[in-house]
Amino acid sequence: MVFGIGKGKLALVAGEGNLPLEFIREAREKGENLVVFAIEGMASKEIDDLSDKVYWLDIGQYKKCIFLLIKENVRRLAMVGKVHKTVIYDSDDHDAELRSALKDLKNQEDYSILGEITRRLKQMGVEVIEGTRYLSHLLPEKGVLSREKPDSHIDEDIEFGYDIAKKIAGMDVGQTVAVKNKCVVAVEAMEGTDETIIRARETAGEGCVMVKVCRPNQDLRWDVPTVGPDTMAGLAENRFKALAIESGRMFVAEKEKTIELADSAGIVFKVL
Repeated sequence: MVFGIGKGKLALVAGEGNLPLEFIREAREKGENLVVFAIEGMASKEIDDLSDKVYWLDIGQYKKCIFLLIKENVRRLAMVGKVHKTVIYDSDDHDAELRSALKDLKNQEDYSILGEITRRLKQMGVEVIEGTRYLSHLLPEKGVLSREKPDSHIDEDIEFGYDIAKKIAGMDVGQTVAVKNKCVVAVEAMEGTDETIIRARETAGEGCVMVKVCRPNQDLRWDVPTVGPDTMAGLAENRFKALAIESGRMFVAEKEKTIELADSAGIVFKVL
């Protein structure tokens, strides 16, 4: 059932990190009437200071979220910020309405879950939009962002890692690989990038190269791969040589700080 009339409001589902804060600033700059649904235990408490209307919800409160969308006459919704996959799959935290919505899915992968929710929102007249509409300035162009430039050895590892990462991402396993001397050291799965970095150091020692890519079918409405200061700090702590990411479809959060961390650690930061 479609609800509301006119343009309606813009809503943000805010996950972890600084990207939701940046989205709020940009949306307000553009004069949007913004409602924020902040995920408890993930979203920054700074959201309360930046937003006129904030609702704090647990990840599985589907019925309450739908009620609030109707109440606020929301017509467009963006999802920004990290949401841990393990929480998405924890059905104990889902209300009865969400469990019912997901019970007939052919699988419980994140894209299947988010796709079903998006379909149901569309039936209500709510369009799920790409957060990149408001955060395009965080999508870096091709080039080397760091002071340190890659030598031929690092470029070979990056090229090798990129091909592997694309294959892994295409199978919906993960989007990050760590390589060393053209050998796969660690592959990201549900545990996330930070844990993959630690595992790579434990397995192969210093000098690994991390490559992070998009899925071939990456839907930027739900998930924009992101690196930022925490990622770079983890790479520095575990003595990686380089980080390479895809251009145009990945965020660099707090870009200046991220590059400063790369420079201070002598890490190559390359956008492919």
